[in-house]
Amino acid sequence: MSDSYERYKQQRAAKDIARANIANRKENSFFTNLKMFILTFTALILASFVAFNLYLSSLPPIEHLEDFKPNIVTKFYSQDGEVIKTFTAYTYNKVELNDVPEELIKAIIATEDKNFYHHNGYDLLGIIRSSIQNVIARHTVQGASTITQQLARILFLSNERTFTRKIKELEVATRIEKTISKDKILEMYLNNVYLGAGAYGVSAASQIYFNKKLDKLTLPELAMLAGLPQAPSVYNPYNNKDLAKKRRNQVLKRMLTMNYITKEEYDKAIETEITLSNIPQLYTTNKAPYFSDYVLRELEKIGFEETDVIHGGYKVVTTLDSKMQEAANESILKNMKSWGLTNTSQQAALFSFSPIDGRILAYAGGKNYTESQYDRVTQAVRPPGSSFKPFVYAAAMEKGISPNDMVEDSPITIGNWSPRNYGKSYRGEIPVYKALMVSSNVCAARLIQKTGISAVIQMAKTLGLTTPLQYDYTISLGSNGVKLFEFVRAYGAFANGGYVVEPYAIERVEDSRGRVLYRASKTKSSHQLSLKTAAEMTAMMKTVILSGTGRGANIGKPAAGKTGTTDDYKDAYFVGYTPDIVTGVWVGDDNNKQMKGLTGGTVPAKIWKDVMAVGTKDIGSHDFNYPEVKLKGYYMTFSGTVQKDNEEEETEEVTEVVDETPTNNETPVSQPATTPADVVKNFNKQQSQTQTPAAAPTPSSPELTKNSTAPIPMAVPESLR
Repeated sequence: MSDSYERYKQQRAAKDIARANIANRKENSFFTNLKMFILTFTALILASFVAFNLYLSSLPPIEHLEDFKPNIVTKFYSQDGEVIKTFTAYTYNKVELNDVPEELIKAIIATEDKNFYHHNGYDLLGIIRSSIQNVIARHTVQGASTITQQLARILFLSNERTFTRKIKELEVATRIEKTISKDKILEMYLNNVYLGAGAYGVSAASQIYFNKKLDKLTLPELAMLAGLPQAPSVYNPYNNKDLAKKRRNQVLKRMLTMNYITKEEYDKAIETEITLSNIPQLYTTNKAPYFSDYVLRELEKIGFEETDVIHGGYKVVTTLDSKMQEAANESILKNMKSWGLTNTSQQAALFSFSPIDGRILAYAGGKNYTESQYDRVTQAVRPPGSSFKPFVYAAAMEKGISPNDMVEDSPITIGNWSPRNYGKSYRGEIPVYKALMVSSNVCAARLIQKTGISAVIQMAKTLGLTTPLQYDYTISLGSNGVKLFEFVRAYGAFANGGYVVEPYAIERVEDSRGRVLYRASKTKSSHQLSLKTAAEMTAMMKTVILSGTGRGANIGKPAAGKTGTTDDYKDAYFVGYTPDIVTGVWVGDDNNKQMKGLTGGTVPAKIWKDVMAVGTKDIGSHDFNYPEVKLKGYYMTFSGTVQKDNEEEETEEVTEVVDETPTNNETPVSQPATTPADVVKNFNKQQSQTQTPAAAPTPSSPELTKNSTAPIPMAVPESLR
């Protein structure tokens, strides 16, 4: 039994050893196969690299490359087929490499291609590294194009974002390296790269940005130029000086890292402020320069890079109405000059779009692009004055107040704030619609007191204003800044039945062969205001143009709008609309200086009238498709007359402000036109004979008719007390 048991144990041990050997063979087989796969894959990759390098090395040079001159490339078109901007490079200032400052060469190499003098036109390790980074981030965060590849793209290639284009770029870059020397490649790049503001090449950019010859630029100025190729519009110092400075300092940091400059030079350079030329020279054909800059920004949002657009030979069809744009350019210059607003800091801006489909029709970010490229449509934040009042009235309408309700036009104190009417003129009890028509400050204050500050702020935000609004009663008079783009967009809700429509600038983009690369989809819209409120606000703002502060904007067609004049005559607005077009105009001083006597009913209203007369010329005179809103005691005709209920005409000779109040305590200067006291007196007499409808809220509400006080949640600006 003992022998049998021993034999059993030996057999079992042998089986266990056999099983272990089998398991080990399986495990070893798995790792062996894995190692073989890795080795095979690596070999294939290396073989592919070797084969690709051999292919690239076999490519022939490019004939007559040194004689190359770039041609006209991308064009922007208006919706009616006019060329509004042509990107060209034939006017660039050619410069020899020996005449380029050494600091600029080093800055460009440090920023764009640190291995420029050590590769054959491409950097495969850089491509792999950037590809890994982009995969990890799930979007493009790092590029790998060498200076030679960028030159290849600028000179020869379309700018499709495809793998095929990237292969072609590598091919052409390799051929360029075989054709000309590194120094010549760098020279051609420096002469052809687009650097924003119409500048092709570093010499042209030096003149445009600094009005200096290239060899006169300082280290910080050279570093700023070197930072532009990545995103010329984004880092354009005329558009955003702070962002340009940040980018410049990044370039200087790279130069320090590569020991191109000393720590002392770096510390001094990053503290230097950017000082630009006052009169940049444009090297592009550009009939709508501010709009074209906006189109470039929109193209980038869609997915096109700026340098690709400029050199891609694209046809970009925009929404712009070339006739309206021409009228805007001419009217701004004409009316600013006639009012004596000729200083560079005295500016105007205009934005116009369709409230129905969102098409941007006219766009001017200033009176002269060559004087200032700062876009006052989307970038400037300026207080709108009384043109903000429609948001107060709209909030009141949403809470049930009617245009025919009565409100006290008499002095009021809320906390320590005592707003006044222009010329200290008060009318007693008047209809709400007339309070807006004559732009009564005290009535606006009473309405926000009744409606609530929160409701007004919510109304403004709902209609698309993103700039901060203080929780303060003074916002009823437009004390907080707004962006013209957002402000005009918000007025679009009054024109389009309460719908807020997002403006857009690009209809489609075609490549050089006519293939459509992008086509605009239906614009975004949201219903934010009741149809009833939109109709009531439109009826009230019609009276502003026919009989009130905006009479200078009357185009003889159904239109509504509101003037705005801010503290000390520093800003003047007119924002108005027809059923098809909304347009806003701002006039002011970039340095926030006073412009005596300038109000929303003067230059802004005149510019608005000139542009809207052109924009509505072929549309006709159709009215808003709104439910009828009858204003008690008021009859509208679009010839500019006001009639009583018995249709007896009473013509007003108002051409300027009736009651638009600068909110400071200065005595106003004399205006170009007089206040029609006789008409106001007759109108008040007529109102006293008209009963308020039974359904209307009682006018005896203490919030509307008494000088009641209420706490001010935030301090009131001194100038508005």
